[in-house]
Amino acid sequence: MAESEEESSCLQQVYVEKQELDDSEDVLDLDSIDIDDREFDLPEVSVPQSLESILNEPDDLPEIEEDPLFLEQAETASVTSDAVSFANNGATSGRSTPSRQVRKDSIQYPLHGSVLRHVVLRGISSQIVSAAERVNAGLPSAMAVSAVVAIGSTHGVVLIFDPKQTLKLCLSNGQTREQYGAVSALALNNDCTRLLVGHARGQITMWDLTTGKLLRTITDAHQPGSAILHIQFTDDPTLAIFSDSGGSVFELNFRRLMGVRGSDSTCIFSGSRGEVCSILVLHAGPLQDHPLDDLSIMALATMSKVIVITIRPKLRVLFHHPLRGNSNTLPLLAWHYVFVQQQTGRTLEPVLAFARSSTIYFCQLVCKSPDNVQFVLLQKLTVPYVLIHMMWINAKTLITVDSLERMHLVDVRHDEELQVLDVGDVKLVYGSSHFKSLATGGNVSPAMALAGENACYQSVALFRGQVLLLGTKSLHVFTIRTWFERINYLARQEHYVEALALALSFYEGSARAVIGLDSNVEKRKGLIASKLLRVLYEFVEASATKNVPTRGAIHLLVEHYESVMPVCIESCISIDRTDVLFGDVYDRFSQDFVAKALFLESLEPYILDDKLRHIAPAVMQELVENYEERKEIDDLERLIVHLDIMSMNIDHIVKLCWKHSLYDGIIYIFNQSMNDYISPLEELLNILMDSILNKKDLTDKVVKLANKVLVYVSCCLAGRAYPVGDISESIMLQVKTSVLKALTVLHTKQPAEEEPVYPYLRTLLHYSTREFLNALALAFEEPEFESEVGRQQKQRIVDILLQIMVDNMEFSPTQVGALFTFLARQMAKAANTIYVSRMLFEQVLEYLSNPNDSSRHEEREQALIELLHAAGLQQFDEERLLALAERAEFYRVCELLYDKQHQYDKVLSCYLRDTSRQVQAFRFIEIVMSNPARKAAEKKAFRRKVLESIELLVAIDQQQTAELLACVFPDSMHEVTTRLAHEPRLLYAFLTGLIDYKESQAIGIKKKEGIVIGSDVYEQYIDLMCEFDPANVCTYVKSTDAYRLENTLEICKKHQVMDAMAHLLEKSGQVHDAFVILLQNLQDKVGDLCSVLLAGHESHTVDVSASWSALQVALCVVVQFCQRVSGKLEEAERQGLWFPILETMMHPQRKLDHKVAPQHLDSFKELTRHVLNSMMGYISVAAILKCIMEDPAYSTGKLSDIKELVLGMLEMYNYESTLLHSMKNLLNQDLHAQLARLQQTANRGYAAKSDACDLCHKPLAHIVDADNIVLFRCAHSYHMPCLQSMGSFVRLGSEEAWKCWHCSTKISRPLSSAKGRIRSPSSQLADTVSAPAKNVPDAQQVQALEQLRRMQKTVSRLAILNELAHPESRPRFRQHAADNSSILQQDGFQLRLAPPPPPTEP
Repeated sequence: MAESEEESSCLQQVYVEKQELDDSEDVLDLDSIDIDDREFDLPEVSVPQSLESILNEPDDLPEIEEDPLFLEQAETASVTSDAVSFANNGATSGRSTPSRQVRKDSIQYPLHGSVLRHVVLRGISSQIVSAAERVNAGLPSAMAVSAVVAIGSTHGVVLIFDPKQTLKLCLSNGQTREQYGAVSALALNNDCTRLLVGHARGQITMWDLTTGKLLRTITDAHQPGSAILHIQFTDDPTLAIFSDSGGSVFELNFRRLMGVRGSDSTCIFSGSRGEVCSILVLHAGPLQDHPLDDLSIMALATMSKVIVITIRPKLRVLFHHPLRGNSNTLPLLAWHYVFVQQQTGRTLEPVLAFARSSTIYFCQLVCKSPDNVQFVLLQKLTVPYVLIHMMWINAKTLITVDSLERMHLVDVRHDEELQVLDVGDVKLVYGSSHFKSLATGGNVSPAMALAGENACYQSVALFRGQVLLLGTKSLHVFTIRTWFERINYLARQEHYVEALALALSFYEGSARAVIGLDSNVEKRKGLIASKLLRVLYEFVEASATKNVPTRGAIHLLVEHYESVMPVCIESCISIDRTDVLFGDVYDRFSQDFVAKALFLESLEPYILDDKLRHIAPAVMQELVENYEERKEIDDLERLIVHLDIMSMNIDHIVKLCWKHSLYDGIIYIFNQSMNDYISPLEELLNILMDSILNKKDLTDKVVKLANKVLVYVSCCLAGRAYPVGDISESIMLQVKTSVLKALTVLHTKQPAEEEPVYPYLRTLLHYSTREFLNALALAFEEPEFESEVGRQQKQRIVDILLQIMVDNMEFSPTQVGALFTFLARQMAKAANTIYVSRMLFEQVLEYLSNPNDSSRHEEREQALIELLHAAGLQQFDEERLLALAERAEFYRVCELLYDKQHQYDKVLSCYLRDTSRQVQAFRFIEIVMSNPARKAAEKKAFRRKVLESIELLVAIDQQQTAELLACVFPDSMHEVTTRLAHEPRLLYAFLTGLIDYKESQAIGIKKKEGIVIGSDVYEQYIDLMCEFDPANVCTYVKSTDAYRLENTLEICKKHQVMDAMAHLLEKSGQVHDAFVILLQNLQDKVGDLCSVLLAGHESHTVDVSASWSALQVALCVVVQFCQRVSGKLEEAERQGLWFPILETMMHPQRKLDHKVAPQHLDSFKELTRHVLNSMMGYISVAAILKCIMEDPAYSTGKLSDIKELVLGMLEMYNYESTLLHSMKNLLNQDLHAQLARLQQTANRGYAAKSDACDLCHKPLAHIVDADNIVLFRCAHSYHMPCLQSMGSFVRLGSEEAWKCWHCSTKISRPLSSAKGRIRSPSSQLADTVSAPAKNVPDAQQVQALEQLRRMQKTVSRLAILNELAHPESRPRFRQHAADNSSILQQDGFQLRLAPPPPPTEP
């Protein structure tokens, strides 16, 4: 009870210190625990850890608050807090470890260290072995863990151990082994007073663990002959759930009446509907008054899906999901409770993980009320191995076991593997014998037997965050190490770098599977920092003593310290303990001059990244001296501007900076130490003045200084600190004002006699006018210049600039132009307050529109556009401005002015003349023509301009031009083609775009209104294509029929496009003329190839290869032509096509014999074989052989020369004969099967609904006036006179067809009747009509069905067989005569071959 109360308190408070639980546990003898020495060697401890402390150790939960599970993944809620350990020990059965696959070593990732701790419970392990050897208890087969450990054996014995590994009970009734078989499943109730034992032969026993008595023996709970695979208690002590090897699931209810114990079972899920392989009951959560308290929920998994149901208060399916995987894998289930943050507060909700093969799904159960239970699919993980077991170890971490017997620790939220342990030496117990039900004869399905090969449900258990594995001779416990232990483990192995990295991950909250840390952030960081420093001290001492290289070159020592220093610096900076870094750590390394120098050098990257702003003054002095000695002054300057000024000896640093011209350092020190932004500026400008104003050559040093001054001025005027950071807001306005004042001083403090006015401004303007004015423009954007004083200051600066640059000749025109551009931009602003004289304004415009200045064209144009938009040119003559813009080629300015005057034709000219915006002209044309506000005269002039510019539009984009003409000017097509007639290539491009647009409309790409293109346009397009792209003419005429055949044929003849001519001739029915063209082309290719071969160009492989390729293409074309038309010709006509081709291919062999290389002759023979194989389906074999034998190339040779040809022909003949024979057999069998089914249907009898007439209701056998009865398929039966009296018949010619009176009167119109057979009462009744349909199709539906019937109509099978049986009587095809065509020679004839259906049993 004390333990139960303590567990409840832990779950309510979410976190309990580990030591509080350990204090209540008994001490375990040291000898009973065997540490896995493969992992590490531990020193002896004075107080060993007990089994109870291992098993009852609570989850360390506070880290969940910082690393919630499934954060931002749930659809209806987000998990944001602690997790509570939930016991979900699955049930398994036992056998020895199967033959394993290739073993793989354990994997420990440096980022996480050793996370899992492996302990062998020696006390329990030794007693398992002893029981098996001494009392023949059998090997372990199943396990259940709670406050006690229950282990079942293959001989039906159950051993009960207490937390001290002491054998408490041995449960056996003496007949268990023979009658019940092995223990296949175990289950403990909540208070560990009852134990349910499932056996391999199907029996279930209940034991009292307080007394060791057998309470119940249940033999009839399920179908006999199947093993118990799973058994579990629910939260109701009178209800348990179990499943058997038949795949069925049962609920088991316990009762006790009048002192007599009894039980009854109910089948929940039958194995005939899908075999259940795994079940898992959801136990109540640790919080009270939860909506789930009123429900009893269970998950079960079959081979194909996962189902979640409620058992109480009623059986109901809540959720199901498909589950796919390999046939040799089992489904896995695991429940776990997590806290979920919702709008109403935190609630405790369970998450179900289910898996198969290599895929794991996570689904959250959301219970708003007992009647409102929903499931939200959270996540899906795919792992690179095959799963055999899976369980939660806490809310973020999953333990999986794969088929190679490796244990994987997986962080679920980040889908990251933390560690892999090889547990092959455990020799895990498998339960495949129970899934195969070998104890009862193996009466299970093959699927269940195959999938259960790696079943280990009952040999892996989880209890309060500890994983227990049952081996054949031992029991093993795996736990997650605390954060402290993980660091210590690495430190003991002297892996200090990894230990420090792991400690930093704990400190920063990025570590995974964290156990044992306090929930308070400050306290937690303090603990981690303290531990990190202890490890750091050990690391520093080891690095400075025993790990130091004692031999070898000096570079080995340097490499050693280069690897050590960053680790020490990073560790101290991360926990904000620079006092340790520049105290104990620096003092220890200072004892070695090499280590000291490398320590100082290693500080640089952290200073530059602003991770280290403050350095102890003594270390800073050493740092400066170190860089001075190494003469790395520039690097020192970069460090100075990133360091806190209080770390420096200012006097020494300033002198150093002036000595080495470290201007950034000078500015930084003056700004940061004294808030003085003027003194460094004046000093640096004085240096620049001497070089720039005196016209001296600018050295690299002066250029560097000038650039720094410009950047410094820009930063100060923008409120930014130099080189990084921001100026304090309290002094920002003062800094801006004082800098501007310093720049605009009339003279320096100590002016020379020849010093000009405003020397500082002159200096910066002379160096870079553009950059200084850009900095000034940025300054004018600041809010200080929006006030009255600011506007006055802005005007004063502008006046000074004009006085300096315009009133004298010392600045170049380019520099003055930059000033004018600056003024134009300023005056173009909406809140412009700058005033300049009209004369100066004229100068600005003249400069901006200067056609002789090609520099910065776009910039000057943009400045003028901004003036126009800001109405800054209202007082200026637009005509003169337009002339200036035209002269300067400012097309955008011209566009604005023309648009203002509604001269849209000239706006279009601007678009077309501006090469960067020509494509935009199409959109502009469409906008103008579609705008209803435009006047008719404007549109007319605009239309005229468009048509005048059609050549240029086509040259820009033929596709858009065609689309524009089709959509906007469809009536101008003839005019456009006329305008383009003198430019055939442009006309061809236009027609190409037009026809492409038309085709895109046809396939639905373009949704605008369609255009109509006449056949004359298509023919004109084909004419131009013959001229400019003859290779694609044939392809095009094949793809469309929009042209007139005769005209197109004449066009192709005019241009001598032979392939297109052949296609058109064939299309027009002139087969012979088309063949002549193709044959001539083939002969030309043969002649060309022969010329190349005879000319001795065999070495030119390119020419020979090209000739061979051309010949093969020509041959393929003519062969395909002959194959298309041969079916419509008679034998003599077909020979007139094929034999010239054969002769064309055989003639070169006679001509080239003994003149070319043998491989070329072989190639000709190969092509000849191709012709022969192609013509064999159309020319008789005898005719072909005769032609070959008469050819001198073959008749004068040996038989071996024509052997291959003859054999190829015979092989093709045999193939076609076999195909024909097979087709006849298939058709015969198909026809026979159809006739057999029709006969079977016709001979089938029908039974009447009653033995009375459905009209007169008299018995059918009671007939007076007639002896005939009519029976319909709808089972209605009538006397024939009764049907006649009701008029329920129709006449079809000379025959009468009856219709059912009852069925025909139920619908609005009479159904078409079907003839039936009439029999006497003593004869077999036959059906007549079918039952009517409820829905009558309308006229459109009837028409559609009739069209579908015609489309699906095929040639009669009897007609096909008749033609096959009498090929000699087959009618011949004649050209242009199709009335007597053969079925087999029709173009649309197709065979739909299928194997005959299997014969049906009578």
